[in-house]
Amino acid sequence: MEKNNYFDHCVSLLEERGVAIADIVKSSKELQAKYNLNITDDVYHEAVIRILNKREVQFAIMTGIALDRLAENDSIPDKYLQECIVTDEPLYGTDEVLAYSICNLYGSIALTNFGFIDREKHGIVAELNDSESQCNTFLDDIVGAIIAAAASNIAHNQVSKKD
Repeated sequence: MEKNNYFDHCVSLLEERGVAIADIVKSSKELQAKYNLNITDDVYHEAVIRILNKREVQFAIMTGIALDRLAENDSIPDKYLQECIVTDEPLYGTDEVLAYSICNLYGSIALTNFGFIDREKHGIVAELNDSESQCNTFLDDIVGAIIAAAASNIAHNQVSKKD
């Protein structure tokens, strides 16, 4: 699959913030494994790469990380918004809305997968959420949405047992 100009940049941004593609692959596989036991890591890796190649996903990654960095550096011009982002205010919700833009590319299963990931917070999402060294208000949800989208992409490509 051919990569577009933003792909490498977004992978670098993720890696700079402590997220490797392998982390996303692992969490996607864990999310979907009970439904599809025979799918290899390579198939999950390909699904993650397909998702990371979408411009909408890349724009969400760049936007979310930029906002997290601004908050981390106390550079959000509105003091109330700064506080909401840096503390990951539970009712803020804009971080989830940005993540929905990724989920919406993969249908209702991606949205329900994301809701589960956002509530349960395991793997790399838990690490990002619990970080005390950097602000990941947007990033944990973006990574959760990529995980949800990859698992959903796998599910969509599997033949139903009822067929």
